[in-house]
Order: sequence, then C-alpha cells, then structure tokens
Amino acid sequence: MLNLISFLFGIISLVIVIPSTIPLLGWGNWFALPLIVIGVVIGQLSSSNSGRNFNLIVLLIAVIRLSLGGGII
Repeated sequence: MLNLISFLFGIISLVIVIPSTIPLLGWGNWFALPLIVIGVVIGQLSSSNSGRNFNLIVLLIAVIRLSLGGGII
C-alpha cells in the first residue's frame, strides 16, 4: 500500500516536472521537490523499492533541470 502511495506522489510530481523543463518554467521544480521527497520517504517505508526508485528518477530529472537553469529559471 505504501508503494502505491509513493507511486502516486511520483506521478503527481512528474506531471509538475515535465512542463518545468520548458525555459522560464523551471521554478515549477521547486514545487515538485517537496512532493518527491515525501514520495521517497514513503517508498523507503514500503517493503518494495519500485516506488522509491521511481521517485528518485523524478528527483534526478528535477535536480538536473534546476542545475542547468541556475536554480531559478
């Protein structure tokens, strides 16, 4: 059950992160980061690792996009 909740947090975060890859919308990643971290924590509490790994991949995408834009753009 916790794995499913973690996946839901990851999907919601991914919906925010994908449009945030467009230039000048990078600030949307800052809204997604807390959701991703909550998903990782819930995924860590789960007996399965797939939800946590999915959230870590979304986190990697968001962090790379933020680093390319200097953290703001």
